[in-house]
Amino acid sequence: MDVEDLRTFVEVADSGAITSAAARLGISKSMVSRRIARLESELGAQLLARTTRGTALTEAGATFRDYAARACAEIDAARETILPAGEIRGRLRIAAPLTFGPTHFAPVFARMAREHPQLQIQSCYTDRFVDLIAEGFDCAIRVGYLQDSDLIARRVGPVHGKYVASPDYIKAHGSPETPDEMLDHQALLQGTESWQIKDGDAIVTIRPQGRFKADNGVALVAAALAGIGIARVPDGLTEEHIASGALVPVMTRYPPPPGGIFVLRPPGQHPSKKIRVLIEMMIACFDKLDQHSAPLSDKVL
Repeated sequence: MDVEDLRTFVEVADSGAITSAAARLGISKSMVSRRIARLESELGAQLLARTTRGTALTEAGATFRDYAARACAEIDAARETILPAGEIRGRLRIAAPLTFGPTHFAPVFARMAREHPQLQIQSCYTDRFVDLIAEGFDCAIRVGYLQDSDLIARRVGPVHGKYVASPDYIKAHGSPETPDEMLDHQALLQGTESWQIKDGDAIVTIRPQGRFKADNGVALVAAALAGIGIARVPDGLTEEHIASGALVPVMTRYPPPPGGIFVLRPPGQHPSKKIRVLIEMMIACFDKLDQHSAPLSDKVL
């Protein structure tokens, strides 16, 4: 039984479509179909039911999927064990944020590809929260504050931010000095999130209101520059605008607590060697941003 046939079946089962599985694997749809047909022939059972909407697991396919996934994981682990020291190969699919991803994280991915010529790296840049398992990603890079989930996270660096507004907004609406005053202002939001604010050693939580929302930090900065409201964004997006006077920090006595850069992976006993190498390279690049902020150990969120 060919391991690539097993891997292809798992991809189709998890993505729900031959087209999606082919894109993940970097092969043609006809190749995916041939591999599935060969596997079904060897097993003497139909694993997938083809429909006009895609594919669905049969009862036999649903039973076989977990066995196939475990077999692929075991083979990958065995391959890593016998590889020469420092060598990694295979495919690494990474979901990274559109904000900071192409500018800050892509160079790390490129360096990893250069240092490991047998490794295939596929990166997807989006600010939405991808489903790592359903969408077939090995890991994700996330910035800021993590939501509760069953994913395993490793902090690889700090992120500091400020509340900022344009001089025109401050002239028209004033500048908030306390968390309570912030509630009377227009907040530029990435959703319906609450904001955490440092009050000395304590953390205060508020739920600001605003009429402008975007799923991208760059878009929030553009709205702040236009005088629409107050944004809470990382320093990397605002340094030039603050230096030029186009944006002004507000409520400086009550800053946002530091966030982090995290590598997240699906739950499992041990991260693969590919992910361990990525984590090491990310720490080497970003943890130096704050020598007083030690990286956290792996933890389940």
